[in-house]
Amino acid sequence: MRKTGWAVSSGIETAGGKMLHQSDSGPALQERHDEAARPVKRPMGVRVVQAGLYAAVALCLVTTLVHVVLVFLHVAPSNPVSKRYSSQVNGWVYPLFEQNWRLFAPDPDSFNRKILARTARTDSDGSVRVTPWLDLAAVDNSAVDHNVFPSHTSQNLLRRAWTSYVETHGGSDTARSERAVMLQEYLRNIAADRVAAHNDGGTFDFIQLRVVTVPVAAPGLAAGTRPPAPTEDRLLPWWKVTSHGK
Repeated sequence: MRKTGWAVSSGIETAGGKMLHQSDSGPALQERHDEAARPVKRPMGVRVVQAGLYAAVALCLVTTLVHVVLVFLHVAPSNPVSKRYSSQVNGWVYPLFEQNWRLFAPDPDSFNRKILARTARTDSDGSVRVTPWLDLAAVDNSAVDHNVFPSHTSQNLLRRAWTSYVETHGGSDTARSERAVMLQEYLRNIAADRVAAHNDGGTFDFIQLRVVTVPVAAPGLAAGTRPPAPTEDRLLPWWKVTSHGK
């Protein structure tokens, strides 16, 4: 009768007279598991992009929070905080984020205003060249007429700039407050940009505005009737602007 036995020696087993060798893949498989458990290091470029993305998101959140707080202080009833930081609040809100209740209590204009602009530049020989008047309001009206989705810029930017200018200056063209100075520069820059867009590349260094206010005609008038006379023809002083055009 044949004897069967088990023997273990140097990692080799015998069973039923057969030799079983230990697999060489055992240690390698263990090493693969160890490598999978290690954290994968991302390339430097990926980490920089990720850090930049986090910083941009954080900056957007902080800016949004600051904007909401400042607008809230602007529209909230007068309180010690809004009084103390009124200059910072007004500097942020005006003129781009101005808030009012005209959506719920509209006060439509009862006048038509022609806002005209002309420019001047000094030639090399010392002579001053002045351009004809350009009707900026007519340019905006032409962009709005027969337009299903007219631009908010064409409808309100120039008109609101002028009404804000009148509110802060009254009948005088001398700015007597920081907000009046800001709105004067705002109106001046809008007019200069509009003229430069229709100036065919001509340069200019000064700009002047003229505002003609005409009452809205009563409904039912005949087509050939005489238009109403202007109630105001206001000529503003020459303003120095940065050189526009090419």
